[in-house]
Amino acid sequence: MEKANKMMYRLQELQFAALELILFLDTHPYDQHIQHQISQIENQITLLIPKVEKYYGPLTYDDFARENPLRWIEEPWPWEIANY
Repeated sequence: MEKANKMMYRLQELQFAALELILFLDTHPYDQHIQHQISQIENQITLLIPKVEKYYGPLTYDDFARENPLRWIEEPWPWEIANY
């Protein structure tokens, strides 16, 4: 489970970094270096999400609804998972 926790924290770090860089583009819309960094981070996020979902299940309601609508209410909430 420690591996899963590390992957989840890494995903959260990447998502935070992407959001911060996207906000930076609000004031620097033509910064190609930042645009490239966002693209790299988004690629990392895309690769990491399936690995995290392998341990935690779908991360968003949309993913649950597509997979199995009832699973959303059957699975434990994130704060109910031990060692999270």
